[in-house]
Amino acid sequence: MRDTLTGSRIRERRQIAGLRQAELARQAGVSASYLNLIEHNRRRIGGKLLVDIAAALGVEPSVLTQGIEATLVSALREAAEDAVGQKAEVDGLEEFAGRFPGWAGVLAQMHRRVVSLERNVETLSDRLTHDPQLAASMHEVLSTAAAIRSTAAILADTQDIEAEWRERFHKNLHQDAERLAGSSKALVTFLDESDSAVDPRAVPLEEVEAFFEARAYTISELEDGGDVDAVDLSGLNTSAARTVAREVLRIYRADAQALPPDAVKAVVQQGEPDPIELAQRLSVDIATVLRRLAFLPDGTLSQSVGMVLCDASGSILFLKPIQGFTLPRHGDVCPLWPLFTALSRPLVPVRKQVVLTGRSSAVFDCVAYAWPHAVSGYDQDPAYRSVMVVRPVRDPSDGVPVTQVGPNCRVCPNRDCKARREPSILSEGF
Repeated sequence: MRDTLTGSRIRERRQIAGLRQAELARQAGVSASYLNLIEHNRRRIGGKLLVDIAAALGVEPSVLTQGIEATLVSALREAAEDAVGQKAEVDGLEEFAGRFPGWAGVLAQMHRRVVSLERNVETLSDRLTHDPQLAASMHEVLSTAAAIRSTAAILADTQDIEAEWRERFHKNLHQDAERLAGSSKALVTFLDESDSAVDPRAVPLEEVEAFFEARAYTISELEDGGDVDAVDLSGLNTSAARTVAREVLRIYRADAQALPPDAVKAVVQQGEPDPIELAQRLSVDIATVLRRLAFLPDGTLSQSVGMVLCDASGSILFLKPIQGFTLPRHGDVCPLWPLFTALSRPLVPVRKQVVLTGRSSAVFDCVAYAWPHAVSGYDQDPAYRSVMVVRPVRDPSDGVPVTQVGPNCRVCPNRDCKARREPSILSEGF
């Protein structure tokens, strides 16, 4: 009976992790339709595929095959690791889950809800602080409300108003009220948009990132030496998005020519490559290696790679997310990221093992490098860029120091951080 429900457990763990079915299928190297059959228990699963799916979900394979008790124990263990200021008796988790499965289920469900709410807080905080469309919508609502208040004050404070002017004021009130209703409705729709929305993106960079995500971050035309203009950009709605996309595609093409997939595979077959070693063996610069690691075709590397590219101001130029590590899209992010450390030490590779505060205790390996992207002329300061790749650490070493980082100060519970810019809105933390 346990084996026949493996697919249901995979579906449950995927939903907890916030992964789409297509994304999990891509990471596991199977089609989305086949994964759908597995999740509905219409196909048996085992061996390498089970291990790959478990790795993509960040759980042990036994959690997917041993039934509810093992799942509860794993969930309780995650809750204990995430607890702030509390130390649970993890040695007794199996006994607790076995004797009190109901209470164990309640605690596991509450932990999943906390993680989900934390993810929503991070996303909304990022949008409320930096999203240009939201800022414009809020400005429209506030300016309209101010106009209504001003007109209403005139009507209330002025005793003798000619009928003609009173009629004009009433007309203005009516028009402003209609405009406020429309602006408020648009704002609510924007905040309530879901993944099923036809086009929820308004920022060109978001359109470009969605374009690359739909292509699994691999542009086959450019891998074969094709021209950037040959790539179909009809799915991008704005000219600004197409301009940004062409810039990223030009970088992609140059990196693909410098590091063809076959050359990387030959090195990877001898073991997981170190970026500096890979750069030396293939005679390319480190920035090219880091960008290329994030855009290699599926199956080239044994694990997924996230990436962030920024300029010297800290503005994000491209973002490829990775499960379990929150990478805010806009500015005002954690200054402790190796991405920004590299900007203070150009041409010096920076490598740190980091753990994201408020999440599970998963450790990530971050490698960053800053380089002069453009030089204007003699005695002119160059324009720097920085790139950081993020990879999960499968076997964290106790002897390696780990740096705690947060998504941004507003939602970081680390009160002792020396780099904090403003108080956190999370009074108790997660």
